[in-house]
Amino acid sequence: MNTQYYTTIGLEIHAELKTRSKMFCDCINNPDEKTPNTNICPICLAHPGTLPVINKKAVESVIKVGLALGGNIADFTEFDRKNYFYPDIPKSYQISQYKYPIVSGGELNGIKITRVHLEEDTATLKHDRGNYSLVDFNRAGVPLMELVTEPVIHTAKEAEELGKELQLLLRYLGVSEANMEKGQMRVELNISISKDPNKFGTKVEVKNINSFKAVGRAALYETKRMKELIEAGKEDQIVQETRGWDENRQLTFSQRSKENSDDYRYFPEPDLPKLYLSKVFDMEELKKELGELPTERRERYKKDYGVKDEDIEAYVVDKDLGDWFEEVAETLKNKELIKVASNYITSDLLGLKKLDAKAKNPNVDYFVELIKMISENKISSRAAKDILAIIALEDKSPMEIATKGNLLQNDNEDELRSIVEKVIKANPEVIKTYKGGKENALMSLVGQVMKETKGSANPQLTQKLLKELLQN
Repeated sequence: MNTQYYTTIGLEIHAELKTRSKMFCDCINNPDEKTPNTNICPICLAHPGTLPVINKKAVESVIKVGLALGGNIADFTEFDRKNYFYPDIPKSYQISQYKYPIVSGGELNGIKITRVHLEEDTATLKHDRGNYSLVDFNRAGVPLMELVTEPVIHTAKEAEELGKELQLLLRYLGVSEANMEKGQMRVELNISISKDPNKFGTKVEVKNINSFKAVGRAALYETKRMKELIEAGKEDQIVQETRGWDENRQLTFSQRSKENSDDYRYFPEPDLPKLYLSKVFDMEELKKELGELPTERRERYKKDYGVKDEDIEAYVVDKDLGDWFEEVAETLKNKELIKVASNYITSDLLGLKKLDAKAKNPNVDYFVELIKMISENKISSRAAKDILAIIALEDKSPMEIATKGNLLQNDNEDELRSIVEKVIKANPEVIKTYKGGKENALMSLVGQVMKETKGSANPQLTQKLLKELLQN
């Protein structure tokens, strides 16, 4: 059956905010705390008679996200009680936002945003104790931003890329580390399929997604599961529910029926004041504090430096690397040399840093010196890679390394000629192959000369001498 199906995906993305204290109390917000139930107090444990106080920095952080997305910042906003019972909710309700979120609208990666609101995180359940679970309240009450997209995503790749771009934006703004491995960022999929592009199918929510790749894999798996049920005549088995993603088995599994907003019995939080944001925050000042955003950096690098899109992405994703590259580019002041430098950074330097944790971005002046030596044919590409490996670990001059290591290219034609003659005499079979019409055999001879000279022979001059001598 070749029926065409239309996939519709909406994302709900939670990110823990980087603040000193929790959302409604003065407990330390420390995602790296290893000792359970350390950063807790009567407020985040919901003891009777305690009252919450709003974390101003958390509200400011969500406003900055909204400004960066081009969303509408509410003048009036309030917090609500979202009522549901679960062991990780100490109050049996969560303080969240419903009717009046801080941010409405906006766009990211071409995907329209519905809202961005602020709430408190839940505690953490530990299920590794056999036949019982324990609760760690360190995370309870941590400021949690939730971003909801419009249901306008149609592929797993789009969903995955949106998650990555939001993580990048949050880090640039300095409002969240958004580390998925630590649970600081969690993605939930709302997905449906339909034969009619103008209609939505039954929506299924998928939780427990702990990586961007898993976002894509979960979307693909759930799409496939729904298609197979429809084609088997079991469309009634696609129900509105919450499913979990099992990373080990690479599949989703049913967890519970999906609640509607009515089930949560939202009502305004009576213990917190209403907020009129324009009276508390200067929006123009906050806009100035945003700094350069990822999209703006991409455009500037393309315009100013003309390097490849893949290179630009490496510099945008790793902001420290990008800042260092800018210093290199501003020192070189030559687009062609900047492109050469960029190639060595993204193909060689990043490879070195992956292999050796001690490898670092070299001293800018030394790296620039290396690039100029390459462009002036003072060293071979092989020698350049070897020198780069040294200056990524030690603060040494490339020229000094090349001189001591006999890595400077030999341009002495008389000296090279005698070595080329020696290589020709030692390789009669290769010479025969070359004269038989296989010109690639010449490179084998160049390699032999490079070996004899420990890489110092100028390869262009070596090829010229070989061709001259082999014509005789």
